[in-house]
Amino acid sequence: MEQTHTSQSGAATTTPGAQRRVLVVEDDTTIVDAIAARLRAEGFLVQTASDGPAAVDTAEAWQPDLLILDIMLPGFDGLEVCRRVQAQRPVPVLMLTARDDETDMLVGLGVGADDYMTKPFSMRELAARVHVLLRRVERAAVAASTPRSGILRLGELEIDHAQRRVRVKAEDVHLTPTEFDLLVCLANTPRAVLSREQLLAEVWDWADASGTRTVDSHIKALRRKIGAERIRTVHGVGYALETPNP
Repeated sequence: MEQTHTSQSGAATTTPGAQRRVLVVEDDTTIVDAIAARLRAEGFLVQTASDGPAAVDTAEAWQPDLLILDIMLPGFDGLEVCRRVQAQRPVPVLMLTARDDETDMLVGLGVGADDYMTKPFSMRELAARVHVLLRRVERAAVAASTPRSGILRLGELEIDHAQRRVRVKAEDVHLTPTEFDLLVCLANTPRAVLSREQLLAEVWDWADASGTRTVDSHIKALRRKIGAERIRTVHGVGYALETPNP
């Protein structure tokens, strides 16, 4: 296992990722070295692990701010790593997969991953996704410390902004931070159709249309949790949150 620190110069502290800890879990040394180098250049503190058990142990000991996690790992796979790490403490997870397999993506989102990338990917895009995930955590912390009055009720769907909780038919529904933000984005303009590009920009701060499949996968995961009938697909356009008739 390797630990990489930013330099002691003042320049490192001015970068967006200064002092943030990222654990990279990947058994391909070429890929992990490239990711670590890019994140080091962005000002992050980096540790790496190459198998499932080492990843869980390092996450528990080091308390990273974010995980970059490959699905296929020795020991046990990235899905199991994600389950165990999220059981210790909530942490944003960016999953990597070598297969463009929607099932893998949905399962990853279901065990607590926040986003995914399919190999091969550009290091520029990966760095951008890392910054987006960390900004989302910061926004969530601000929202949690700034209570909003009341609970948004859309029929049997309730959204508590202050506690970042969702209930369907009075039953709590566990959503990942990304899923919650996506639902809130749709709920802000119920019945209005939002394009994939709009959702990508609002929820992920990502303006590149190449990420629209990420939106689709998160919508599918969200439907499984709150009910498929609550999110309408407008083919060729985007999605809308359905609400009961007044």
